[in-house]
Amino acid sequence: MYRSHVLVCGGTGCTSSGSQQIIDSLEKEIKAAGLENEIEVVKTGCFGLCALGPIMIVYPEGTFYSMVQEKDIPEIVSEHLVKGRIVSRLVYDETVTENGIKSLQDTAFYSKQNRVALRNCGVISPENIEEYIGTGGYEALGKVLTKMTPEEVIQTILDSGLRGRGGGGFPTGMKWKLARNIVPNADQKYVCCNADEGDPGAFMDRSVLEGDPHVVLEAMAIAGYAIGANQGYIYVRAEYPIAVKRLEIAINQAREYGMLGKNIFGTGFDFDIGLRLGAGAFVCGEETALMTSIEGNRGEPRPRPPFPAEKGLFGKPTILNNVETYANIPRIILNGAEWFASMGTEKSKGTKVFALGGKIKNTGLVEIPMGTTLRTVIEEIGGGIPNGKKFKAAQTGGPSGGCIPAEHYDIPIDYDNLISIGSMMGSGGLIVMDEDNCMVDIAKFFLAFTVDESCGKCTPCRIGTKRLYEMLDKITKGQGTLEDLDKIEELCYYIKNNSLCGLGQTAPNPVLSTLRYFRDEYIAHVVDKTCPAGVCKDLLKYSIDPDKCRGCTLCARKCPASAISGTVKQPHVIDQDKCVKCGACMETCKFGAISKN
Repeated sequence: MYRSHVLVCGGTGCTSSGSQQIIDSLEKEIKAAGLENEIEVVKTGCFGLCALGPIMIVYPEGTFYSMVQEKDIPEIVSEHLVKGRIVSRLVYDETVTENGIKSLQDTAFYSKQNRVALRNCGVISPENIEEYIGTGGYEALGKVLTKMTPEEVIQTILDSGLRGRGGGGFPTGMKWKLARNIVPNADQKYVCCNADEGDPGAFMDRSVLEGDPHVVLEAMAIAGYAIGANQGYIYVRAEYPIAVKRLEIAINQAREYGMLGKNIFGTGFDFDIGLRLGAGAFVCGEETALMTSIEGNRGEPRPRPPFPAEKGLFGKPTILNNVETYANIPRIILNGAEWFASMGTEKSKGTKVFALGGKIKNTGLVEIPMGTTLRTVIEEIGGGIPNGKKFKAAQTGGPSGGCIPAEHYDIPIDYDNLISIGSMMGSGGLIVMDEDNCMVDIAKFFLAFTVDESCGKCTPCRIGTKRLYEMLDKITKGQGTLEDLDKIEELCYYIKNNSLCGLGQTAPNPVLSTLRYFRDEYIAHVVDKTCPAGVCKDLLKYSIDPDKCRGCTLCARKCPASAISGTVKQPHVIDQDKCVKCGACMETCKFGAISKN
């Protein structure tokens, strides 16, 4: 038995900030202090507060250290672990009170969350199956194999109201029911997991795989039993090396412990899982394109019907769910459908994981009950927008989603509410924007992504998105006309109605939502030839206020284009023909004499 456990985040974010070096240093210092038999260092998954990494929590006290550096380790070991004195300068300030250190669960970031899919992330070692089993892992699989029929499993998932967390929101139980019944005598069926998370700013599925990989394996085995499949595949992008490594470890451990393979729990049920690495093609998030890629072909979507439940992977009945959807399954089986259905809203049950990014204080991973308002997520959980800036919009659903404006700041987040205002849940990326963001530029950014990621199979997506991007680019350069706005809208609906798969059908969403809520910005670009947010370079003009300029010459010396002229102690001027609009002069000026408009 250890008297203390030191948990260090081993997710991608903290690893990139040096958490592995911190672990190595911890183990070295602990051994030097002769405490290796008293203190255990555990590398976990993501805690959620990614902006504070590298993160370390010492138990049983629950002391939360943030932004820890390798040079801090000797002090933490000698003061905290040896003498029992907390190193206060490294403690996360939200946990510090007049009465001492409060629990992390009582902080604003965690108190409004309800961690179901993320319940083990940051709590257990993802590379140790025994820690997963110690938290109730594989009990759900044992329950369904020994006490439930496949039909009872499917009915439980149906009754829970769980909908697909990958973006579409299709009822998970219905998908399983179709796969079981539509071709009941199929000689082979498959269970697939979509871990090809491709939305810009999204890292929910990656974090689950890095922090709790066994929950996905267990859920896929349960799904296999429910639909009558004996083989599963996890399609994970190769850019997730930590997730891939931990999945490989988890699969080998599960086979060794008899949780995968032949005759699981002695029930005669066989199920195994293989990994397939994706090359980062966004279109392979679409289910038929993903299956085509697993088959060894170029990832392109197929026409539907037939749907995968009838004819999917290798032409056999197949179900495909994403990582977060599977992460909910074992808890639903163990706690009951009513437990899960008690959370959320009438048509959107349970919780949803979001990756908070953009103009937000607490960048990171959160899991909230469906129906939580956007304002609560941003201001209370996310800590608000830095530097006193005002909330302008939030982008949900990535390139397939839309922008939620300030007028809908109090909207309860669920599938139907977001669709009603022109956005969508998507896989869970939530990018916050403030008054310094140009919404035309935002639409252009997401469309550029879609243009690059289109597989090119269908003309409306391949050509239509390119033409749409060109018109947006024309507007950001001050060359657009009011007629272009009408053409853009018309083209958006053409692409939506005629594209083969979800990538093309949803590609115009960022354009349509920004046109709907921020049309005045488009008009300013077209009519006034200005960018109200001061983002679009071709529409910017940097100028020097002669009353504020002290003639220090610093701006002229920093200008890479030699566009600023003037003598010492005299007001300077900017040659607009030479100016490259880099903003170096404005950043350099100590007197606030330079402005952009």
